[in-house]
Amino acid sequence: MGSARDVSPDFIRQLAGYGLTTAEILYHLPDHPGLLQSYVWQAYDLAPAFPALTKFLTFWRDTLDGVLHSVRVGHSGLIKPAEIALVGTEFRLQ
Repeated sequence: MGSARDVSPDFIRQLAGYGLTTAEILYHLPDHPGLLQSYVWQAYDLAPAFPALTKFLTFWRDTLDGVLHSVRVGHSGLIKPAEIALVGTEFRLQ
């Protein structure tokens, strides 16, 4: 039988309220500012503040040359209370 150490860190985050967050980031190419490039970022984050995404975008703004144009965010809680249901029958294998 597995132990608590075997539980995925992402699963632990989901139980704590984190949901899968996907951000499409459009930015200006440094050498050709008239052109936009798309970058997709994905991680588990907390809505609506999105601290992980905010940290990443701050890093981008402070470190990278491509000026941000826009960010489109999608967020989904993967574990929801409605998905948990009681089962009327229990089977035990011995």
